[in-house]
Amino acid sequence: MAGCQGLISLALLCLWLCHGSLAKNDLPCKPSKWNNAYSTFIKRHVHSQTPKSLDQNQWEKYIRQFGCDRPTQSFLDSSDLERVKAVCSDQGGRQYKENLCISSRPFSFVTVRSQSGTCGIRSVHRETKHLILACELLENQCLPVHFEGNRDSSKPDNNARGCQGGKKGAAAGLKASGLWLLLASALLMCNQ
Repeated sequence: MAGCQGLISLALLCLWLCHGSLAKNDLPCKPSKWNNAYSTFIKRHVHSQTPKSLDQNQWEKYIRQFGCDRPTQSFLDSSDLERVKAVCSDQGGRQYKENLCISSRPFSFVTVRSQSGTCGIRSVHRETKHLILACELLENQCLPVHFEGNRDSSKPDNNARGCQGGKKGAAAGLKASGLWLLLASALLMCNQ
């Protein structure tokens, strides 16, 4: 009996630990764990008050006003909002990895690098790259919730599924299902 209790305890512990690792979806367009994820994405990356020039003084003033908590920040033009949202659709994006989608077409955006803790600007430059965005389901719409850096200038794989193509799979739930089977097996063994 003590062996059964130990096995059940181990299975429950594994389920509990696994629950935290499921905070990020395995595929795009799965239900989001955070209701305000899209709003946070917009506030951080598609804000309507971003400077229109590459002047470091204007960007330092902006960063000080809206937050310099991240040493590298990227900003998209607010007029591109619909195109940005479309990255999370089959027409505008392709699955990249996990819950990330990559845009079908490149975007132009501004990247600002600041000095940690001081808000001092190290560099401001315009980039043109394919966007890599985490896409999650909020209120029945697949929306961007995270801007992932595209350090390698990756491009979409034309053979990859469209961003929302992942909605058909059940991979996000499979991580825990093996642990549920282990727990069910332990309970069956203990009841025999």
